[in-house]
Formats: sequence, structure tokens, C-alpha cells
Amino acid sequence: MSAETTDAAEPTRGAPGAADSGERRREQRGWYFYDFACSVYSTSVVTVFLGPYLTSVAKAAADADGYVRPLGIPIRAGSLFAYTISASLVVAVILMPIVGAAADRTGRKKPLLAAAAYVGATATAAMFFLDGTRYLLGAFLLIVANAAISVSMVLYNAYLPQISEPDERDAVSSRGWAFGYTSGALVLVLNLILYTGHDSFGLSESDAVRICLASAGVWWGAFTVVPLRRLRDRQVAPGHGAVGSGWGQLMATLRDMRRHPLTLSFLLAYLVYNDGVQTVISQASVYGSEELGLDQTTLITAVLLVQILAVAGALGMGRMARVYGAKRTILASLVVWTLILIAGYFLPADAPVFFYALAAAIGLVLGGSQALSRSLYSHLVPRGKEAEYFSAYEMSDRGLSWLGPLVFGLAYQLTGSYRDAIISLVIFFVAGSVLLARVPVRRAVAAAGNPVPERI
Repeated sequence: MSAETTDAAEPTRGAPGAADSGERRREQRGWYFYDFACSVYSTSVVTVFLGPYLTSVAKAAADADGYVRPLGIPIRAGSLFAYTISASLVVAVILMPIVGAAADRTGRKKPLLAAAAYVGATATAAMFFLDGTRYLLGAFLLIVANAAISVSMVLYNAYLPQISEPDERDAVSSRGWAFGYTSGALVLVLNLILYTGHDSFGLSESDAVRICLASAGVWWGAFTVVPLRRLRDRQVAPGHGAVGSGWGQLMATLRDMRRHPLTLSFLLAYLVYNDGVQTVISQASVYGSEELGLDQTTLITAVLLVQILAVAGALGMGRMARVYGAKRTILASLVVWTLILIAGYFLPADAPVFFYALAAAIGLVLGGSQALSRSLYSHLVPRGKEAEYFSAYEMSDRGLSWLGPLVFGLAYQLTGSYRDAIISLVIFFVAGSVLLARVPVRRAVAAAGNPVPERI
């Protein structure tokens, strides 16, 4: 094990700028690579392959009425994926406060990041064995992998205020997302080659999908080595860090947030609009295949288009934030998200060109809205409580994003229409915009005891 891996480094300081600039840049480059590693799971597994594939496996196991019955509960096969996403995020809610408390109490984020990453990567690689009517295996592996990536992102995001100066966080956060979308695009190209040419490789369509799923886990595990070598653990200074553990610490965090009500107001807004973002990402392929009748090749190509444009979108919106401020830029992106859902409701079936146009619009706002939300929140976190507060953030990001998939699944369960399910998500963007507009972010940064950037 290298010295970098074992280094407990230095006490938490007043500003990351106290560290050597070259070392800070080195940590930032390593930090980017965790997005490069794990984003392939979000793209290839959650967004492209697993939704339609798990739905097909569930349909193969369904009764004559189209229902599967896990634990005796009747569920439409077409709703299983959405419900499983919701279940995985409930598990994440239970785990994230425990991990966030441990990270702040010990200052050892890196070993916890390694454990979460490799549990998730292993579960993803095991999706190779999902075939036939094994929908319960698929649901179980999805729950494990999705909960693991949520836990790992608590620790990953908590590094942001430690490795970047306040005025550079929008750019650093945006570059991280850009790295993730770059890897997603690269792997999707390889997936597309394998999937469309599976006959020439001597593979069935099912074999090709299972290899694509498993390869995402291998990629995730392999590139996680880079951040684990470059990121440093910080010692916890006296009087800093979490006390207690698990849910007790979560309650302490929420009590502490009462002293920072503007930070809590931002989290509430983010919880609402990000729920819509995460649901669109996870359910887009199911909507395209089941409602619009698009084939897997079209879906892969559309998501590849999203990945390519999301790189430019993340970097472009990062530049916009330097001119207009992060808050205004995020609000503009939420207007675009609302228009995207309205357009999606009216998309004609069997018309790939319109689906591609919608994918292009999603790509231009997806990375930027997420990257700027993360960097904006980093200004609202009291120093010395990064993992603790980012645990709450990640619960808003992933852990409490079960409501959107649940609404989507229920809408389909009740109406049998994916169009009704997709339009139901508009409420998340409208309500989130209203809540965010009411947050005075400059006052919120000052109230958290942090320097206020010139533009925010």
C-alpha cells in the first residue's frame, strides 16, 4: 500500500488553500476519476440496459394477468424496476447516516469509500447471472448496487470543500461530472458495438446485455483505484467531526441544521427537483421501449447522445454560473426540464428522431444542473462537518429520490400508461423551482460561516 493510501495527512483547516496548490490539484484530478469510474453504472446499468432487461425478465415470470408476486405482493411486471429503485433508496437512507457519522468521527473517508465502491461494483458484475425468470435476483442486485453507489457518493462529495477553494468549486464540480459523462459515452460506444453485433460475436441478445451490465461493474472497480491512491484522509481536529453514530447522528445533524435554516431550505428545494431528475434518468429507457416502441439500439444511441452533450452542458453551465451565478443557472435549467417532460408526453411512438431531439435537450441540462447544485451546496456546509452534511445532501440526491420512481410506478400501475407516468413528474420541477427561488443563497453562505463568492 502506498504512502498516499495510508496518509492521515493533516488536521482539518480553515480553508483548503492552506494546502500546497500542486497537491490540491493532484487530489482534484484523482477525485474526478471516481466520477469516471462509477458513472458507467448510472449510465449503462440504470439508464440503458437494466430497466428494459429486468422488465423483460419479470414479464417472463409473470402470470397470465401480467403480475409477479414477490413476497406474495401483486406487482405489474412493468412497475417492478421503478419499485426496486425506490426500495434501494430506502436501504440507502438507512445506511448513509451511519457512514457519514463514521467518516466525520474518524476522518477516514477513504476506507469507507473503498468498501462502498467495491460492494457496488461486485453486485453490478454479478448481474451477468441475471437471466431466464430470475427477476428476484435482479431486484436484489439492483438494491445492493444502488444503495452502495449512494453511500459512496456521500464520501466522494464530502471531499469537494476540502480539495477546492470556494471560488473554484463550480468549475471543479463541473469537471467531475464531465469526467463521468465522458466515461459513460466511451463505454456506451463499446456497449453499442457489442449489442448491435452480438451475432457476429457468437452471442445471443441476452448474453450481450448481461456482458454490458457486468462490464460496468468491472469498470467501476478498476478505475476506483485512481481516487483511492490520490485522495488523502484528514485528521479530525479537536471539537470537529461527528459524535454518535447512525440515526442518532442524523438527528444531531438535523438539529444542527436548525441553526442553519437557509441550508436546510436549499436541501428541501434540491430534494424536490432532484427527485424529478433522478426519476427521468432511471425511467427514460423503460418509457422509450415500452411506450414509444423504440428498440435497444435506438435507446443506447440516444443515451450516448446525452452523454456527449452532457460533457459540454456541464462545462458550459459552469461558465454560465461564473457570469449569472449558480442559483440563476440552476433555475433556468429547471425550466428546460419542465419543457422536456411536456414534450416527452406528446412524443409520437416509433419516431426515433424526436426521441433523439429530447435526448439532446436532456444532455444539455443534465450535468450542469447536478454539478452546480453540488457546488452551491458546498458553500452552505459548516467547516468540519463535510461528510455529516453531505450525508444529508446525498439523502436528498439519492436516498430520498424514491418518491419520484414511486409516483411513476403508481401512475403506471393505476393507468397502464407510461405517458401519464412521465407527465406526473412535472410537479417535482415546478415545486423545486419555487422552493429554490425563495432561498437567499448569499445570506445562506454567510450564515454557514463561509466566504461569499463574488458570483453565486
